[in-house]
Amino acid sequence: MNTKLSTFLLASIGIVSQVPAGACTGITLKSKDGAIVAARTIEWAESAMNNMYVVVPRNQELQSLTPSGMDGIKFRSKHGYVGLAVEQKEFMVEGINEKGLSAGLFYFPGYGKYQPYDASLKYKCLADFQVVSYVLAECGTLDEVKEALEKVRVIHIDPRSSTVHWRFTESSGKQMVLEIVDGQVHFYDNPLGVLTNSPGIEWHWTNLNNYINLQPGNAPVHKFGPLEMKNFGHGSGMLGLPGDFTPPSRFVRAAFFQLTAPEQPDARGCVFQAFHILNNFDIPTGTELAWGKAPADMPSATQFTVASDTRNRMIYYRTMYNSNIRCIDLKEIDFDGVKYHAKPLDVTKTQPVEKISIR
Repeated sequence: MNTKLSTFLLASIGIVSQVPAGACTGITLKSKDGAIVAARTIEWAESAMNNMYVVVPRNQELQSLTPSGMDGIKFRSKHGYVGLAVEQKEFMVEGINEKGLSAGLFYFPGYGKYQPYDASLKYKCLADFQVVSYVLAECGTLDEVKEALEKVRVIHIDPRSSTVHWRFTESSGKQMVLEIVDGQVHFYDNPLGVLTNSPGIEWHWTNLNNYINLQPGNAPVHKFGPLEMKNFGHGSGMLGLPGDFTPPSRFVRAAFFQLTAPEQPDARGCVFQAFHILNNFDIPTGTELAWGKAPADMPSATQFTVASDTRNRMIYYRTMYNSNIRCIDLKEIDFDGVKYHAKPLDVTKTQPVEKISIR
């Protein structure tokens, strides 16, 4: 292995092994005219990540990392795509391709388990943090996702790192979740469209039964023996909605907020609505780490929030440094001419403020 590649591999392993179990929250909204928007947050509480957007042209040759180097499965992009990556451009955590397929990974610590790395099969090995890129390069539908992933062996670059699970959404509105448990691949249709972290998706669906009493609006006034029970204020129908940042609690909140959100007329309305809903999942710096351990220079543990409009092939994002929503329109990209490149999500890491002049 040459020195340059060895240095790259060591850096990659160091990055992946240090990534903690994040607190990502994903929702899916459908507009009145049938457009689908898949949106989610990305969290990392320990330090500011090197976050970037990545543009991948058609016919770009790519290869997966393995524990022994950049010598895993080779693939060439059938479709152009844009994604958001962490630390280095190979590690794409969320993206969308020109066919309107959206893909994203979510941490899945303690429950997932991949097949062990086998150097004799490295030609078909795909690093877990490169599954999003592989799927967007190869696929346009969920059926194609299943077919493509049957050809690979998903592995860790470093076994010290957490496992992940994945969410895939096509422009028709169909969505599925992939979990690898004890080396076995499991695909789940996900009509609800919500995903967080551990435990597995089926457990989260079952857990919703614990909240059968939740309803929008107010609980009705009723007699409790000699007492008349009344609401203190609006929202008593939500009493019991969990408010902590654990994955089960976030799943319940996300499901409730998504299902009670008024239907928007079009995709743009759903995008804005998704950002408003996901405001509720911004994790303040200092809440995920022990007393005095949180970095003071991080505005939020939620490092960025992203929404993919699968109908119009547009990806929107905002960051902990800049709450303004930015957008990349894939229809405006010449995927036959553009170069494979990455650029930081934030050039200036300061929230812009619009000054209002009073005359």
